[in-house]
Amino acid sequence: MAEEQSIPQHALARLQGLRSQGHPDGVFTSDFSVNEFLLVRKAGFEPVGLCVGSCIYHLGFQFAGWGSNVELEQLSLAMYEARALAMERMRLEAANMGADGIVGVRLTVKRLEWDSKILEFVAIGTGIVHAKGHQGFKGPNGQPFTSALSGQDFWTLLSAGYRPLEMVMGSCVYHVARRGPLATLGSVGQNVELGNFSLALYEAREIAMERMQLEASKAGAEGVVGADLHEGSHNWSSHVIEFFAIGTAVLPIEGHEADDIPDPKLVLSVNS
Repeated sequence: MAEEQSIPQHALARLQGLRSQGHPDGVFTSDFSVNEFLLVRKAGFEPVGLCVGSCIYHLGFQFAGWGSNVELEQLSLAMYEARALAMERMRLEAANMGADGIVGVRLTVKRLEWDSKILEFVAIGTGIVHAKGHQGFKGPNGQPFTSALSGQDFWTLLSAGYRPLEMVMGSCVYHVARRGPLATLGSVGQNVELGNFSLALYEAREIAMERMQLEASKAGAEGVVGADLHEGSHNWSSHVIEFFAIGTAVLPIEGHEADDIPDPKLVLSVNS
């Protein structure tokens, strides 16, 4: 899809009204809390504007046998591709506003009433730019970095000598086999592990996490922080679930050593 077609005209007009070096009379927009805003400024960055990416996606169909533990690869690919499209459009907005990166990214999935197979994927975060024009915080290929970290975690990460590189994710839609009548009757009233179910869920989680790990490796990251694993059925049908793993790939800032990491401090709030 061409760049001009990926960003609606209203969004382009909004981006042009943001505060920037060439437009000092503009205003920045962000979803930062006060603490996040101040800590991002303390880290040497300034918010530029909210970045949004959206994708309405029609999911295909894939059949799985009654008694089969199997990944539904077509659905896995669809769920991943739709999120990736939303992320890329959000990153495109960040690039158009001249941001070095996006922090506090949230990915949501919403089922629409038009059709049971239509979902909306939305990615939103705050684009930021280094206050002194430092170019060493870009993501892979010189694109704005993406991060699910909050503004506070972003400041903590930079203070410790690491920087966010890219949001990484992995998805797996899996059909969990049903038990037959004899197997069901055989466990009535007993404490017994349902091994086929345990194995299916274990495998589905592992596939999602492995794919997230592979993305981080391809990005050249040292590791992933803030990783989270979501489980959802999205009302497909019984025995069909999705595991979705997401996190922020990080890299050490050149010149920093492990000894530079500040000691943790305990702060007690005086608020009730």
